[in-house]
Amino acid sequence: MSLSIAAIAGIAAGGAALLIVVAVVIALWCRARARRNRTSETGSSDPSTLVEWGKGGRSSSAPERQGARQFSLEELAQATNNFSEANLVGAGSFGLVYKGLLFDGSVVAIKRRTGAPRLEFSDEVRRLSEICHRNIVTLIGYCQEGGLQMLVFEYSPNGNVCSHLYDSGKGSMTRLEFKQRLAIAIGAAKGLNHLHSLMPPLIHKNFKTSNVLVDENFIAKVADAGLFRLLRGHEDVGSSHGFSSSVYQDPEAHSVAQFSESSDVYSFGVFLLELITGREAASLQPPESRESLAHWLEAHFSSNELIDPRLGGGFTTEGMKEFVGLAFQCLNPSSRRRPKIRLVAAELDRILETEMSLTTIMGDGTAIITLGSQLFTS
Repeated sequence: MSLSIAAIAGIAAGGAALLIVVAVVIALWCRARARRNRTSETGSSDPSTLVEWGKGGRSSSAPERQGARQFSLEELAQATNNFSEANLVGAGSFGLVYKGLLFDGSVVAIKRRTGAPRLEFSDEVRRLSEICHRNIVTLIGYCQEGGLQMLVFEYSPNGNVCSHLYDSGKGSMTRLEFKQRLAIAIGAAKGLNHLHSLMPPLIHKNFKTSNVLVDENFIAKVADAGLFRLLRGHEDVGSSHGFSSSVYQDPEAHSVAQFSESSDVYSFGVFLLELITGREAASLQPPESRESLAHWLEAHFSSNELIDPRLGGGFTTEGMKEFVGLAFQCLNPSSRRRPKIRLVAAELDRILETEMSLTTIMGDGTAIITLGSQLFTS
C-alpha cells in the first residue's frame, strides 16, 4: 500500500517530536542523578575526596575549580573606592578588612597588609583556595602589588558571631535563640572537622568567636583557616609561635609549643562557653586568675546566673545541661581527654534534634532550668 507524501511527512514529524521528548527526559534524569550524588557540603561527587596538601593538588574526582584568582591593585582599589574608610568593616591578624564590589557584581571582603611579594605566599593562597565547604569562608584570590599583600574572600553579610552575641549595650544586635546558637555551633564544628579531615590535617590555630562568620541565612562559616601559614610562611607551621596567647589558646599547646587538632577543640570549647553566657570569655575570670576554664565552669554553674539571660525560657533543662557538658569536655585541661571535633559536631546535631522535637511538641521553655553540681556528676 502506498503512502502519500503528506502521510510520510506526518509520520516523520511525529517521530522527530518523540525523539526530542525522549532526549529531554534523559537529560533531566541525568541532571537529577548528578544532583543526588553531589554532597551538600563539599560540592563533590565523592564525599571522601580530600585535598592532598603535600602535593598541592586535588583528586581527579573532585569538581573543577578555577583556583585562586590573581587580582591587580587597580581592581581592588576600584572595588573599595580606593580603600575608603566608608568601606572599612574591620581589622584582624592579617590587617584591615574592606568590603568591595567587583566588576562582575560579586561582593567580597578584602584583607590588606603591608608586605613584599613572596612566591610562597601565592603558592599557599592557591592551596588554601582549593578548600571548598559550606561552613568555611572561601578564599577567592590575592594581590601582591605596591608593597601590599591582599586576600580576597567571599563576603558574609551578617558579620561575625560576636556582633550578635555580646551585649554591647547599644541594643542593635540580633537576639540569638538557643536553637540558633546550637545551629551556629554545628556549622562551626563541621567547618573545623573538614579542616581536620584534609590530608594532612589543617590545624586552624586561631579559632575564636570573631572568626566564625554568618551569612544571610545565618549559616556559620569558619574564617581565616590556614592564615597562620600566610602570616609566618611555611617554617615551623606546627608550633605555637603563630599568634599571641589568648583565652582561646589551649594552655597545654602553649606549654609544649605545639598545636594539634585537640588544641582547636579547646578553642571551640571557649566558643561554646561564650554561646552559653553571651559574654566574652576573657571577662569571665580576673586577669590574674590561674584557674582553668574547665574548673571555673564547673565551680560557677551552680545557678542560672551565667546563662545568657536573653535566652529567657527558650530551651529545655536537658538541652542546656548537655550543651554545658559538651563545652566542659572540650575545655578539659588534658588534650587526650577532649573529644574529636567530628564527635562534637555529631553530639551538637543530636542535642539540636532533641531540642527541636521537644519544643515543637511542648513549646519553648517547657522546663525551668536549675543548673547545679549535678551537671558534672555521673
